Amino acid sequence: MKKLLLIVEDEQPLLTLMSNEFIKENFEVITARNGADGVQVALKNHPDLIVLDITMPVMDGLSMLKTLRQDQWGNNVPVMVLTNRDDSANISGMMNNKVFRYFIKEENKLEDVAKEIKEMLPVIERTYKKN
Repeated sequence: MKKLLLIVEDEQPLLTLMSNEFIKENFEVITARNGADGVQVALKNHPDLIVLDITMPVMDGLSMLKTLRQDQWGNNVPVMVLTNRDDSANISGMMNNKVFRYFIKEENKLEDVAKEIKEMLPVIERTYKKN
């Protein structure tokens, strides 16, 4: 059974590339272009995992994550961040909101991120089922 992955990314070319990489890794993919839409899509579809950008219009990734964590289901959904920002304040803020992994876009190839996430799924599922 395919895992449902929500990608929240505002840059359309990157969103398309990311979607294609995760589809190649046998994920079912849904998308949102900003944090506000991401919250709605997540709460409606209950994806198995969310890949989240930080810097976006309307609602940024950290605000989306804080909003999501206020919901009973959203409090336990695994989230991975894939972003251009690598400052320690953002990493700390994300980790305080139970982010499983933090990827810097410039330091990671999309195909490697997709493969790593697929490989990490059993660990992710065990970790989040305990919470």
